[in-house]
Amino acid sequence: MEVRIYYEDTDCGGVVYYANYLKYFERARTHFLEEHGQSVSKLIQQGTEFRVTKAELAYRSAAVYGETLEVETTVAADRRVSLTFSHVIRERTSQRLVVEGSATLVAVDSTAKVKRIPPPILKALNLSTDSPTSST
Repeated sequence: MEVRIYYEDTDCGGVVYYANYLKYFERARTHFLEEHGQSVSKLIQQGTEFRVTKAELAYRSAAVYGETLEVETTVAADRRVSLTFSHVIRERTSQRLVVEGSATLVAVDSTAKVKRIPPPILKALNLSTDSPTSST
């Protein structure tokens, strides 16, 4: 997924404000799910929501106003109730590494009670439904 850096994304020095990378991760997760046939709104309608329980970022270089970033996303099933999405952000032209990070999300029902990830979701994400840990 690509993210173009606008002035609104930056601090007074023209560098991407650090918290915006979490927004880029969120967009990339939504994009990733949609590419795998999983609409977030449909998942919610079907009784499955995901809540972030952990997020980590490692800043490698500054992205600045006017650049375009590429966000690469992969996913692994940590347990039967959670997914960890890994993200690598690079500047598109130079392929300079900007940020690496991950976010762990737990599946919950409409009352926010933790639940198992439904097998059709795991299948759509090419994750095994046989074992608690899988990766792509």
